[in-house]
Amino acid sequence: MLIQSENPATGEVVKRFTPHTDEQVDTKIAKSHAAYQILRKWSFEARATCMRRAANILRAEAEALGAIVTLEMGKTFKSAIGEVKKCAVGADFYADTAQAHMADEVIESGATKSYRAYHPIGPVLAVMPWNYPIWQVVRFAAPALMAGNTGLLKHASNVPQCALYIEDVFNRAGFPDGAFQTLLIAGSKVERVLRHEQVRAATLTGSEAAGGSVASICGQEIMPTVLELGGSDPFIVMPSADIDKAVSVGVIARNQNNGQSCIAGKRFIVHADIYDAFKAKFVANIESLTIGDPADPKTDIGPLVNQSSLKEISEQVQSAVKDGATLLTGGTIIDGPGYYFKPGVLENIPKGSKAFHEEIFGPVAALYKVGSLDEAIELGNDSPFGLSSSIWTNEATEIDQAIREIEAGATFVNSMTASDPRLPFGGIKRSGYGRELSAEGIRAFCNVKTVSIA
Repeated sequence: MLIQSENPATGEVVKRFTPHTDEQVDTKIAKSHAAYQILRKWSFEARATCMRRAANILRAEAEALGAIVTLEMGKTFKSAIGEVKKCAVGADFYADTAQAHMADEVIESGATKSYRAYHPIGPVLAVMPWNYPIWQVVRFAAPALMAGNTGLLKHASNVPQCALYIEDVFNRAGFPDGAFQTLLIAGSKVERVLRHEQVRAATLTGSEAAGGSVASICGQEIMPTVLELGGSDPFIVMPSADIDKAVSVGVIARNQNNGQSCIAGKRFIVHADIYDAFKAKFVANIESLTIGDPADPKTDIGPLVNQSSLKEISEQVQSAVKDGATLLTGGTIIDGPGYYFKPGVLENIPKGSKAFHEEIFGPVAALYKVGSLDEAIELGNDSPFGLSSSIWTNEATEIDQAIREIEAGATFVNSMTASDPRLPFGGIKRSGYGRELSAEGIRAFCNVKTVSIA
């Protein structure tokens, strides 16, 4: 695969990169291992000083880095700036909390003293996607470096400038040379890195296929992994909900990041008593979105990431309609330069249709009508995915039931799903396993050592 920056707004290739050779990759892995031997011995205070510097760099350069994000993957400039600033918050969070998250935990036993200790394990390979090209990386890198591990980044091949910029941020922040490095390699070279004896763990955010491949290789190598894969999140709306708020937030939830988000609300499951009202307002709000140049502050929806994605989303919509679904609005390719797609709304997708079970990774919402919360939860769970979920209701009993019964890594009540450094993030079923962020995120790649002193 070519490693290059292609502007999705125009289709123009703006910069190409020479992939690293196997010998260069081996050198970088050796540097990562050497940096680990240094960083693991640093105090939390020393690591935190560097991490806060990284946060300050990200804040100061949010517009410069945001412009690169917009150029390489097409998200609106305003949301790209927001992503970079969120990364600064995440870096500060782990600078502030890492020592507490990794503190020894005393456990009473028959020994004079016994406790659980958290120790770093070494270089970790992160295979990261293009859709949140800075946040996905920092939410791994911040806890990894604060734990005393080192990071090797295999970023998506269409965001190389983002990948190299992040490496430079951590270098300028003062971490040991080699503590965080970018590997400019094709996906076919990932296995070779995973099988290197000095690579101790892996984390991947991406497709089911990529996750399955990494998990298989790491299983053979007896190597810990965290996988954050696809999602087809249910967005359930009940009669007691504030419908106007549910509609406005639902439109954002589905179309954030040009509709290319694993935690987007994708299946809107609405009670029959309010279905027609919700549908009318939802479709109207979708149609009011401004599609255009992602650098324009007035733009709500920019282009999809590339030609392949544009074709895939279009084919998924056409297939659903062929199977009997109704296309209420949009769902079509916009002629002209760039990879623009008109946000769409489908309803009545038959259960036998592939679109019923697949993730649509673009700005297309699916509407479903149900007669009860039981039916809504059953439909919400009728998916191979289980990343997150959202329930809109003001009935306490419905809230409790949804939290207990929805099969997902998270349930948000009267709000859209969002990642937060303070809260664990991850899914179940084919959405992956393990957790990022919060205490779980920093402990994911630690040796949880039992210490017992007679």
